[in-house]
Amino acid sequence: MAAVKRAAPKKVAPKKVAKPPGDADSAAVAAYLRAMKHPLKTEIEAVRGIILAAGPAISEGIKWNVPSFRTEKEWFATFNVRATESVQLIFHLGAKKRPDQKALKLADPNGLIKWLGPDRAMITLGAGRDIPANKKAFEAIVRAWIKHV
Repeated sequence: MAAVKRAAPKKVAPKKVAKPPGDADSAAVAAYLRAMKHPLKTEIEAVRGIILAAGPAISEGIKWNVPSFRTEKEWFATFNVRATESVQLIFHLGAKKRPDQKALKLADPNGLIKWLGPDRAMITLGAGRDIPANKKAFEAIVRAWIKHV
């Protein structure tokens, strides 16, 4: 009886898995904010807290050289630190455009959203007392937005 030759098992390369956000990412954001010289630094820090408290799936990191926020799946919000009169964020559905993306529809009772495209918006929160005044409406926008990420 002849010996049966068996093929050697194929080597399978390990799958690349995106690094989950963690404490190092939050530490990088904290360091960025400590070093930041900005007239709305206090307001930016307050808005950071509002976003992080809006849901347990939200984390932060430095993306595009500024503090940004993500879910487990994708980045969804980035501070516009060039704005100096009002705290602004760009809300998006990740780094890449989705060609099949239909325009999002979100409740905006305080008029905070300026649509930049079907998958992008600029959120303008104001400064000083505007931040706490817009907190509830902003939290609702964050929670509604991350459902689409």
